[in-house]
Amino acid sequence: MTQPFSRKKTTRKPAKSNGFSAKAARKPQRPAKAASKPREVNNPVIVLFNKPFDVLCQFTDEQGRKTLKDFIPVPEVYAAGRLDRDSEGLLLLTNDGKLQAQITEPKKKTFKTYWVQVEGAPSEVDLNKLRKGVELKDGLTLPAKVSVMNSPSVWPRNPPIRERANIPTTWLTIEICEGRNRQVRRMTANIGFPTLRLIRYKIGQWSLDDLPNGQYRQLDMSGKNG
Repeated sequence: MTQPFSRKKTTRKPAKSNGFSAKAARKPQRPAKAASKPREVNNPVIVLFNKPFDVLCQFTDEQGRKTLKDFIPVPEVYAAGRLDRDSEGLLLLTNDGKLQAQITEPKKKTFKTYWVQVEGAPSEVDLNKLRKGVELKDGLTLPAKVSVMNSPSVWPRNPPIRERANIPTTWLTIEICEGRNRQVRRMTANIGFPTLRLIRYKIGQWSLDDLPNGQYRQLDMSGKNG
């Protein structure tokens, strides 16, 4: 019976070059792409906006909800950081990518100041927990600057907050340099005092001052009105 034809495999010796085998030689790897640098602009624009309650921090929305487009006609500016839909107050928009990165990058430690109305009357012992840092689901918060403040003279919220007649409310000023999702609300809830109303008053060197709710102000880079 004839055996099926089989081809004997020939072993090839690796070619040598400069004393190294071809097997050991590898194609040079392409260097990893460097992270893109923030976009620089020749004519930087800064817009301060007093965001109303129930407005999204974006310019489009498929569900037809209120967005920045309903209030700000300035082209090619984008929000530096975010402000929750149910929060109010200062939002900074710019076309300057470098400034945008500076405000949103945690390592830069740009402080933001919030006026926060909470349910109940937290004691100094309660507030000291925030000053030391509280443990949230995404980790320990950095120490916050916290103090009790008088009720600020601000615009009425529409709709108004829900207050319970037998429970007092307290206004706090809270200053943090982080930007976690709904961080301030989670911080006050952590110590047992839910946030009823949250207004961002200041971002770095910029503040609301006399800017009416729902209005914007365009600045030049020296901080003067545009």
